[in-house]
Amino acid sequence: MPRSYLRVTDLDADELREVLALASAPIASLGRPLDGLGVALIFEKPSNRTRQSTEMAVVQLGGHPVYTRGEEVGFDTRETVEDVTRIMAGYHAVLAARVFDHGVLDRMVAVSDVPVVNMLSDHSHPLQAVADALTMQQHLGDLADRTVAWVGDYNNVARSLAEASLRLGMHVRLGCPAGYDADDGELSRLDALGPGSIDQSPDPGVAVKGADIVHTDTWTSMGQESEKAARAEVFGRYQVTESLLADAAPDAAFMHCLPAYRGLEVTADVIDGPRSLVFQQGHNRMHAARGVLAFVMGTRTGARR
Repeated sequence: MPRSYLRVTDLDADELREVLALASAPIASLGRPLDGLGVALIFEKPSNRTRQSTEMAVVQLGGHPVYTRGEEVGFDTRETVEDVTRIMAGYHAVLAARVFDHGVLDRMVAVSDVPVVNMLSDHSHPLQAVADALTMQQHLGDLADRTVAWVGDYNNVARSLAEASLRLGMHVRLGCPAGYDADDGELSRLDALGPGSIDQSPDPGVAVKGADIVHTDTWTSMGQESEKAARAEVFGRYQVTESLLADAAPDAAFMHCLPAYRGLEVTADVIDGPRSLVFQQGHNRMHAARGVLAFVMGTRTGARR
């Protein structure tokens, strides 16, 4: 069966380290695993970083990216997910999709003869998690026993970040309001993923205390626009400010997957300040995509802990 990547947990700890090693390796050392091959990039949800980074990653590996808008395939309107997948798998070496419903990706994998890569779903954002782990690694070195805090909505980005961090031995602290937090079953699932630890508090100050890295995300994601006013009221005390960062480690860094809304989930002095890694993090999306694509095509560096 082809090796797909839909969730961070599709990789064990050694495999995640291998992907990070591939993402960090000089492009020339990877060979051209996509030489003369196509990669379908299907976007039900539009994106700046995902399209730019993934197209460039395909080119760097010698392949040809084919960008396709959601309305061009019309999952389950013009054609079934399965029919689209079977046809595209006959043209391309990899199918990558950015979708609303994670179930679409599971259906693609069930009928695909080539790897399927999740560029974002309502459940997971595993390419972002690789970029996040790569950025934290670049900033901190070995991530084992380091502490990462998430402030805000426990969403798809938070889930994938927590999974990657725990796989790599980090301690994860979630600061989420009631109703937008991880439930007990999710916390138990996460706790079993690695040697690190997972804790959650409705108090963002508790989550951030002593953390080496502080992450947040927009309070209202694409598709949640009707909830914007209600979410702004709930999340008001979860804004990442210089005052909140004062509770973190003295040299703590700030990260955000973007797009960001200054004055809402983060203040301008934080995201544009000296402790912000957000643009390095954004640039690492390309390296993360290259590492994942190389991995599903069978390229290995032999990296191990």
